[in-house]
Amino acid sequence: MMKRNLCFLLMVTAVLFSCSSDKEAMDTATNSILGTWDLTALQLDETTATDDMEMGQDLLNFLTAIDCHIVTLTFNEDLSFITENSVNYIQINVNSNGSGLDVPCPTEKDTDDSVYTYENGVLTFVDDNQETVSVEAAITGNMMVISAQELGVDNFDAGGDLVFTRR
Repeated sequence: MMKRNLCFLLMVTAVLFSCSSDKEAMDTATNSILGTWDLTALQLDETTATDDMEMGQDLLNFLTAIDCHIVTLTFNEDLSFITENSVNYIQINVNSNGSGLDVPCPTEKDTDDSVYTYENGVLTFVDDNQETVSVEAAITGNMMVISAQELGVDNFDAGGDLVFTRR
């Protein structure tokens, strides 16, 4: 009887600890994505990059340098997800003195709310078309890299990787 109680106690303890560590691992993964992330770079393969892709990269570099973030992702603890996207409002103007181009930071943005999960390096969310999207999201410290094609951000979805930096 005593042996059976001891065995039962050991089994219950093992189950509790295994469930606890799984939950902790899932919580740690989810916590690594929490916060507000700004699109700060587009990494391209120089051998396959098109002129449009390189122009998009240059434009993003210019706007990031003036502290203008055209795509922002916010991941909350309650698994809600907010995207802010100003890409469709970018305007390229000729300087008044004709000396070059001016690209002001867009003041308008599209905002979408959704829900997400982040497990084993895969971000899954429901997009604005009510379709479930799953993309690999590699997070190292305060940097997250996602395939531009998989994420599908307008005008930045031809190829390469989108680099987001946590605020």
